[in-house]
Amino acid sequence: MASTSHTASFGGRTAWTRNLAAPVRAFLSTETAGAAAMLAAVVAALVWANSPLRHSYDVLWHARLTIRLGGGTVSADLRHWVDEGLMTLFFLVVGLEAKRELDLGDLRDRRRLVIPVLAAAGGIAAPIAIYLAFNAGGAGAHGWGAAMSTDTPFALAALALVTPRAATRMRVFLLSLAVVDDIAALVVIAAAYTTRIEVVALAAATGLFALLLALRFAPAGRGPLSVLVAGAIWVAMFKSGIDPVIAGLAIGLATSARPPSRENLEQAITLTRRFREQPTPGLARSAQRGVLGAISANERLQYDLHPWTSYVIVPLFALANAGVHITGGLLSAAASSPITLGILIGYAVGKPVGIAGGSWLASRQWLRGPRAPVSSPLLLAGGAAAGVGFTVSLLIAGLAFSGRQLAEAKLGALASVVLAPLTTWILLRLIRRLPAGLRARQLARTAEDILDLSDEVDPLRDHIRGPEDAVVTLLEYGDFECEYCGRAEEVIRELLAMSGGDVRYVWRHLPLNDVHLAAQLAAEAAEAAAAQGHFWEMYDLLIAHDGVLGLDDLAGYAEQLGLDVERLVDELNRGVYAGRVSDDVASADESGVSGTPTFFVNGRRHYGVYDIEALSAAVRAAKRRAAQLAAAAGVPVDRAA
Repeated sequence: MASTSHTASFGGRTAWTRNLAAPVRAFLSTETAGAAAMLAAVVAALVWANSPLRHSYDVLWHARLTIRLGGGTVSADLRHWVDEGLMTLFFLVVGLEAKRELDLGDLRDRRRLVIPVLAAAGGIAAPIAIYLAFNAGGAGAHGWGAAMSTDTPFALAALALVTPRAATRMRVFLLSLAVVDDIAALVVIAAAYTTRIEVVALAAATGLFALLLALRFAPAGRGPLSVLVAGAIWVAMFKSGIDPVIAGLAIGLATSARPPSRENLEQAITLTRRFREQPTPGLARSAQRGVLGAISANERLQYDLHPWTSYVIVPLFALANAGVHITGGLLSAAASSPITLGILIGYAVGKPVGIAGGSWLASRQWLRGPRAPVSSPLLLAGGAAAGVGFTVSLLIAGLAFSGRQLAEAKLGALASVVLAPLTTWILLRLIRRLPAGLRARQLARTAEDILDLSDEVDPLRDHIRGPEDAVVTLLEYGDFECEYCGRAEEVIRELLAMSGGDVRYVWRHLPLNDVHLAAQLAAEAAEAAAAQGHFWEMYDLLIAHDGVLGLDDLAGYAEQLGLDVERLVDELNRGVYAGRVSDDVASADESGVSGTPTFFVNGRRHYGVYDIEALSAAVRAAKRRAAQLAAAAGVPVDRAA
């Protein structure tokens, strides 16, 4: 058992999550909370635009801001500084997350790109077709782009609002689809809503982008230089006449993501120790660079920018664009306006139908397409959640319309913010009423999980606590000298006690020798105890005494357990089990693990916190999926949920 001090000090957070941006989970959590801030900004804008001070709304956002540097100037009103300046950072974050999914997520299997790409294409084509059915040949026909693009923050928030237990697969699918959707929307802005193109400025932006890519090979000063070049790209795009937010998305998609490597982490520790020995400014800078260099630029930028985009930039965009002066005449006109109806029905009907249709087409066997990530009914519900238009819809509406038409277009986009969550909720309620067997068969047709764990659990080799045939396997890479592993042990014991035999727990060694000098010897001692049939008893003692792991201490623990102490000490001195521990370390490297504790649930890496709530939720999700797949196959699963 871990010491009581571990329990008292365990705050439910890990060293990993305090210092790094957890990829999908943290992104979605921030998007959900950020959508609440954006909704508050929408309400504030509507109240402002319909208050006695409504004239100040237009006066403020039409105020002009000009920046001069030498003979060059960049000038726009405040609304355009928000729409084309600050929103560039929003699309940068979207591009960063898309790149992370391509490099580290399920989309690293490039065949799986087919589903979100064709789903996004269907989700774009169907709303445009509906919009044009209302507006073809009319005065609003040129505003078709305002009906095509999903608002990523609101779509994810809508999903979380109506189904808090939504599977990560569903959320990742929706996120991937929205990124493709955003790319298409920005291309449409550049191609269909750009009135002038300055070829020289566009060529300069292209050359600067190539320079930005080349800077990744620069030996030093990459950060400041990259910021300067990125700023220059934005100015060049602004001068070219093409919406410069495209630059943000392109830079994000070009910024690679990678897990921290063992070599980089060890180098960071070495540099930090040198600074501890000689605290000079030069060594401080080297240590700082070493620590930051261990984390990919993609992760660092997301960590730095995501709170700003979610809680400041996007709400500011909403405040600048959602203010519509609503009158009885406007509401009456909007109720029969082909612009309002085209946008609203395009989102409410076209998005779910187009996304479900595109996904169905992409997954056909005669096209040799991959299986869909989620079942067909859930694809329809996800499409309904994607049927919310705000950010890009308002961007394009501002480019395509003015005056009364712009107000009608904004009302259509704002109405979708209410209608999309409602439609999603109704569809999910209907899906829950489907027979369990039908839902299981639908699930069986979805794509298999991409396993993050390189080496499968081997009962003849691995150390397993719990039933060997349990439905769920919780595997940990740990270090006996790691205090966080000791703290997590309390959670693991509670989880196993609650599971009723549904979970088996597997321990693999990952001694962090560069920071924990006794960890390697402790791991070998556990293997020496295993050779005498007492691994878990030794494990419990080592976890409970993570700061007392010298050779004499290990011999004392062996004596306490009634082991052959002389044999154990001799085997430790000869390094008999060093190879066994090294094999675990090699499997950790193959699985992209560089820190402890790191958990895998049925072969899928668990990101984020590892408190009892988070791990229990991951285990329950794995049990549900295993049970449904077994039911679809007609195989009884005694302990499945």
